Amino acid sequence: MSKIKNVATITDDKVINVRRAAIEHRGRWAAGFYTEARAQGIDLEPIMRKVIFQQGVDSGKAEAKKFDEVTPKTYGHYFCTKDYNETFEKKILVEEDDHFECSLNYCPLVAAWQKLGLSDEDCAKLCDIAMEGDRGSAEGLGLDFELKSSLACGDDCCHLVYRKK
Repeated sequence: MSKIKNVATITDDKVINVRRAAIEHRGRWAAGFYTEARAQGIDLEPIMRKVIFQQGVDSGKAEAKKFDEVTPKTYGHYFCTKDYNETFEKKILVEEDDHFECSLNYCPLVAAWQKLGLSDEDCAKLCDIAMEGDRGSAEGLGLDFELKSSLACGDDCCHLVYRKK
């Protein structure tokens, strides 16, 4: 029995469902590359981590240009109110200039991996690999990042923390 608690509460919004389907599609790709490489005896994890982290850094640097000053609060508020807020059912937990925390209460990537029948361990591993993008974004923004909890690990939410470096 899976310990993962990943249940959407917003289910009847066409735009949100289209966004979730697109993210799930990418999640199936990632899972396919990862599991097929493993089946062939190839350890793809270090490559995936490196590429996803660098994509995050590049994204963070691009996003940093949108702000006069990047602080955990300015970025966190943007992160939790832009178009994909409802897609992940995000909630702001702490909003201070030097400290921002939010929760993601649903994850389309985890949903994709669950639908594929991956084990909880594989879901947790793929989630951590995917989080390299968030770690990289924080790096590109000049912020510290901490993942306090994860849906893929059976927690009630993904709890993200951004702090000033």
